[in-house]
Amino acid sequence: SFRFVENERARVLNEWQIRMGIVADSRVAAVNGWIQMNFDTIAELTENASLQLYMTELQQASGDKGEVTDGQAQLGYLRNLLVAIADRSGFVPPVAAEVTNSNVEAAGVAGMALIDAEGRPIVITPQMPPLNSQLRTALAKSLDGEPAIIDMYMGATNKPTIGFALPIFGVQGDTSAKGIGAAMGVRVVDEELFNLLRQPGDTTKQSETFLVRKTENTVDYLTPLKDGTAALKRSMDVSTADLAAAFAVEKPGGFSIKRDYAGEEVLVISRAVADVPWVLVRKIATAEALAANESRLRNILIVFVLIIVGVTIAMIAVWRHGTSLRAAAAAEKFRISSERFENISKFMRVITNSQPTHIIAVDGTTTYTFANEPAAKAAGVEQSEMLGKTMAGVMGPIKAKFYAEINKDLLKEFADAEEAGMENSVQRTRKQYIERFELEDGELQVIKSDHIPLRGDRDHPPGILMIMDDITEYSKEQMRSEQRLRQMVNTLAAIVDKRDRDASERSSRVAEVARAIAEELELKRTDVDTAEFAAALRNLGTVLSSPEFLAKPLDQLNPSEAAELDNPLQVSADLLEKIDFEGPVVDSIRHSGERFDGHGPMGLEGESILMPG
Repeated sequence: SFRFVENERARVLNEWQIRMGIVADSRVAAVNGWIQMNFDTIAELTENASLQLYMTELQQASGDKGEVTDGQAQLGYLRNLLVAIADRSGFVPPVAAEVTNSNVEAAGVAGMALIDAEGRPIVITPQMPPLNSQLRTALAKSLDGEPAIIDMYMGATNKPTIGFALPIFGVQGDTSAKGIGAAMGVRVVDEELFNLLRQPGDTTKQSETFLVRKTENTVDYLTPLKDGTAALKRSMDVSTADLAAAFAVEKPGGFSIKRDYAGEEVLVISRAVADVPWVLVRKIATAEALAANESRLRNILIVFVLIIVGVTIAMIAVWRHGTSLRAAAAAEKFRISSERFENISKFMRVITNSQPTHIIAVDGTTTYTFANEPAAKAAGVEQSEMLGKTMAGVMGPIKAKFYAEINKDLLKEFADAEEAGMENSVQRTRKQYIERFELEDGELQVIKSDHIPLRGDRDHPPGILMIMDDITEYSKEQMRSEQRLRQMVNTLAAIVDKRDRDASERSSRVAEVARAIAEELELKRTDVDTAEFAAALRNLGTVLSSPEFLAKPLDQLNPSEAAELDNPLQVSADLLEKIDFEGPVVDSIRHSGERFDGHGPMGLEGESILMPG
């Protein structure tokens, strides 16, 4: 009877561990998303082409702003860009409760700054805090080429403050791992983060979720507490007996019964937050969680004891004998099942590890949940050490960002398909991609990846199975064909330009501008190439016109000759009709004379016009 009661108590505790774990996982995912959102904001700034160009010129001028081309104009643009991003993303001081009429300048609270390689501010937003030791430490790390976080501290206005820093890399093929400058953002930690700790739909009254960190021998409470304590206003010694927060920072991911900061007995579970030394703590008072169950178990125990007293020793013996037989049979079945499961697991590991392809599984936060041996070897780590790491930490930020966006869209599409009851939803939503990546040594790497959605279960959230093949060698012939096509395009463009002595290299320059615009719009590689080829070949039709006609001034053309001057676009498209381009080059040439308002030769307007055209 006592064993049954204890097993029931353990079962209920396990159910609470699962329930609290689900909440903790969802809240830590939200916190991780908040941190990544702030990094993405800084990354938007560091990846700005104009900023990179200005920083590169500034570095080449040894920090002399006067030597930078249109330096004042560029600084004005960067200042406006910085202020706009800061206002939009929350890197600004909170709205003051009241205005103080004083000539004393307010202390820096929050803002963004661009800093050169020597640690000197180039552009800062109003109210950006001064570079104290914490900010300079993060700045030094980012200048070494690594993202950095200024951990939460009490700011000038007695509010919790956090900062983020990313390196700015040079242009013109600079492959140095160090940054030529850094972008830094400092913001007040407010309800935007605190609200993420509240679980939607939570009906419990004595539950709470908060963030803590360990600082030397103390545990700091980083977020507001339910008893009214403000963020960063409570710290407790880690040696405090049965302290829930101390247990959380010592064993992230653990579950236990401890005591909270008020001395009340609670169920506690924790999760480590990525990229920062924080631990998310989820707790609920045992009085609320277990009260109903304890009453039920107490009644069950009383009934069992009364029944046991009322039966005979013989019946007890028979019951014990039958129980032993059933337990032995169940144990034997469990042993056989365990052996079968272990054999199946070994068999599957042998199969996946014998494949030359990289087979990995990640969840929605890009954290690895499985990796076969070839994938681990390619990453340079042990197979067991891959689990728990993020894609950015293993394959680098560029590849990780590309695949993370694919997986995010695929998980949403798969969830919609599952909700709609689509038959065979896994096979219908799986995707395949072929992408080129430029390695640090300048070489191209071509990766073919299959993305297969994985259903979630009690222990694992939904994820993506990724099967990745390096097909660089197979793609070399295609790249050589592309090179031959590019050479042919350049040759035809040169022929066109040589027919008009006033148009030397015009086609190649127009192609360069078209490609630059397409890349700035972040179009696909195929669309970028299409824009370049169409721009280079759009005047190919002029080869059918006489050089004298081409040299004739525009104001001396009669109406029929003016119409003939517009005709080469269609002639160029007709001449190229039979060439098999990868993108819609021919249609882009036809559309290149169209206007957004529909007043072009073909009358197309708005989205009807091809983007490369």
